[in-house]
Amino acid sequence: MSTSDYPWLNTYPPKPDWHMEIPPRLMTEIFDETAQKKPDISAFDFMGKTYDWAELHTAVNRFAAGLQAMDVGKDTKVGLFLPNCPLSLIAYYGILKTGATVVNYNPLYVHDELVHQIEDSETDIMVLLDLAMLYDKMDNMLSGTRLKKLIIGKFTDMLPFPKNILFPLIKRKDIAKVTDAKHPGSITWLSDLMNNDGKVAPVEIDPIEDIAVLQYTGGTTGVPKGAMLTHMNIYANAVQAYANFPEPNPDINGGEEKMLAVLPFFHVFAMTVCLNMAVVAGMQIVTIPRFDLGDALNLIQKKKPQYMPAVPAIYSAINNHPKLKNYDLSSLDFCISGGAPLPVEVKKKFKAKTGCTVVEGYGLTETSPVATVNPPFGENIAGSIGLPLPQTIIEIIDRDDKTTPMPLGERGEVCIRGPQVMKGYYKRPEETAGVLKDPGDGKGMRLHTGDVAYMDTNGYGYIVDRIKDLIITNGYNVYPRHVEEAIYKHPNVEECIVAGLPDKKRGEIVKAWVKMKEGREMTADELKDFLGTKISKIEMPKQIEFRTQPLPKTMIGKLSRKDIVAEELGEKA
Repeated sequence: MSTSDYPWLNTYPPKPDWHMEIPPRLMTEIFDETAQKKPDISAFDFMGKTYDWAELHTAVNRFAAGLQAMDVGKDTKVGLFLPNCPLSLIAYYGILKTGATVVNYNPLYVHDELVHQIEDSETDIMVLLDLAMLYDKMDNMLSGTRLKKLIIGKFTDMLPFPKNILFPLIKRKDIAKVTDAKHPGSITWLSDLMNNDGKVAPVEIDPIEDIAVLQYTGGTTGVPKGAMLTHMNIYANAVQAYANFPEPNPDINGGEEKMLAVLPFFHVFAMTVCLNMAVVAGMQIVTIPRFDLGDALNLIQKKKPQYMPAVPAIYSAINNHPKLKNYDLSSLDFCISGGAPLPVEVKKKFKAKTGCTVVEGYGLTETSPVATVNPPFGENIAGSIGLPLPQTIIEIIDRDDKTTPMPLGERGEVCIRGPQVMKGYYKRPEETAGVLKDPGDGKGMRLHTGDVAYMDTNGYGYIVDRIKDLIITNGYNVYPRHVEEAIYKHPNVEECIVAGLPDKKRGEIVKAWVKMKEGREMTADELKDFLGTKISKIEMPKQIEFRTQPLPKTMIGKLSRKDIVAEELGEKA
């Protein structure tokens, strides 16, 4: 194998082995093995209530057997409409054991988004909790969609004493009034579903061909599509990710690994790194229903996790917490940033403030999602997305002809090959053909990502931007991320988004939205003076808007360029 074709092999660290074998397997097999090895070890900590591996194993089997009693099996799509909680893991693995397909849903989705995903994915059963914010939405879906059945767990059953007593008293309005009066037979309580002996009928599952998860993404065209992730896809990516984790520190938790899951499991990054990878490693998962900065800092101090995958906005929020010195975050040993580009300044400040190494990874929903990461055992380069995971091929291809490899150091479209690459988009052969192409070289299908990057002589990748986010002003290309990186270097800046806005003369202009740190002020001219030596005149924002409130973010805390542009254009419409 030529290092000219795979330049990362020149500098790949001794661990992991890029050539490591990843034979086809099922995550459910790994779950069973972990439960057998560590039956009495704590596996899940939710709001202070803990579950050992044996308890979770019993619950997963009973959930699966209950589904089989409802004739759930291959070709059945079962939705998860849940915050992070024990049921997230129990239902996920229970569904997979039956051969059915998991469909992850964002609990913040509004009516039309839910209707589209239910119909497009052919979801017939939805798993949720008896929280009003969840049940009220799904009760409406029973009337206007193909959805037939709701499996509902009681939130208080998952809380420790005395929270399970206090919650319905203090948060009475948050508990749904569940009834099947409008849709008789549509409600199954979780306790009834799991009232069985846990004997799961054997199911033949092909790891390579059978779909484990339908994970919805905007993809490269902006239309929500279901990425078909096979059982092999999700297993391989969990193994690849864990191969890039350091050995556990014996001085922390006696060497027992703990994963702090502040990201929602319905997001593909958390599904793989916080859930599936933790099962592969036998880590304890520590989680809360939704991200709250104060709660997260308290959990780190109390539970002492070594690992915390997160998005850049979370690391930035920790950096800028006014009372950060009051928290002991010394247990954190290794953090991965994903979901969005990690500004170099945010990375450096997090290391300086916490002592924890944070490395940037890169991937897409279509790659289950991790494709590259800065290795903890090799050189961790700020601003780089690192090296390809084991068995993963990264190619930088000419953006125009879509076939010609670009020389090292030159920009092109990122293309990915590996065992974590999706099977395709559900029921969308044309869109699948548009992003999955076979170059005919015998190395498998190549996923075209729509991202612009270059690779250095050591095989480290550097994302420039998404092709669709590229700003073209007066015929010149401006990459928003480059401008954002320059703005983040100003010590007064907490958050920023850069995007292009329509302009009759120039085609597009560059605009920056900036949130200052608390108590700091700056004018547009002062920021432009600061940027004068860091970016060109073409890249200089024509408009700068300062905001006192946080900039718009997605459910997982990723700064949303799409939302701020839509907001801007709506105001001008």
